[in-house]
Amino acid sequence: MRWWDIDPVLVLEKELFPDDAWSRGMFWSELAHARGPGATRRYAVAMDTASDSGSAAGRLVGYAGLAASGDQADIQTIAVARDQWGTGLGARLLTDLLTHATAFECAEVMLEVRVDNTRAQKLYERFGFEPIGFRRGYYQPGNVDALVMKLTDPATSVQGTDFHG
Repeated sequence: MRWWDIDPVLVLEKELFPDDAWSRGMFWSELAHARGPGATRRYAVAMDTASDSGSAAGRLVGYAGLAASGDQADIQTIAVARDQWGTGLGARLLTDLLTHATAFECAEVMLEVRVDNTRAQKLYERFGFEPIGFRRGYYQPGNVDALVMKLTDPATSVQGTDFHG
């Protein structure tokens, strides 16, 4: 992800997360830590390049972000356009983040996911994430709980995967 991706990312962000969408400033702040020798973030975007998908080629259809600190990484966000659900895009974005968590030398990766988002939970479980607790009322508005999940040794989770991003 680069600064010129922020506007299309915000469109998708507001569509998918209307009640708690990240602001432009939040993305700028994250990207400020994603480049250079001291980088602690990885943000990736996915573009629709297929002209037969029924949507415009070149349209941003997904993005994902990871923050690393010491030997632990945290998945900040993964978003996939609704018309791309079921295509494997979420898995490819997650693979990219876990590959970078390994490059950041992180021994474990954490994330929060809405308790009612079983689709995402199943994806994370396929990669080896395990539930370790809850954050009560984490998602606002609506006071929805978050399931906290942890993956130990992200390097083993991404073995044999093939991501070209």
